[in-house]
Amino acid sequence: MQTTPGQTESLNVNGDPLDPCSMDPVTGFFRDGCCNTGPMDAGQHTVCAIMTAEFLAHSKYLGNDLSTPRPEYNFAGLKPGDSWCLCAARFQQAHEEGVAPQVRLAATHQRALDVVPRDVLDLHAV
Repeated sequence: MQTTPGQTESLNVNGDPLDPCSMDPVTGFFRDGCCNTGPMDAGQHTVCAIMTAEFLAHSKYLGNDLSTPRPEYNFAGLKPGDSWCLCAARFQQAHEEGVAPQVRLAATHQRALDVVPRDVLDLHAV
């Protein structure tokens, strides 16, 4: 996968080329379907997670409503089973609070390891 300006090298946590996370819904900070990141991505949207009802409810409770459609942003809202590039810190918080969703390691950017320990990602890997 080729990077675009502003992105860091697209490798996953295994050191391999980064797999796409989701094109339906289209995810990623760059809305390229991948959990690419770069200096402009302050939240490090690097963890490819599979949404669960529990995680979506928890995220909404914390003020990050990912499930409600927002047509003005061309966002249909997420539902359980959707894959989405989560902020690494939000994923780590969800893990600590016992509501972390499953993770697709091949689609999780290596920069996630700056925030989330590898053993935590492995614990939630599909």
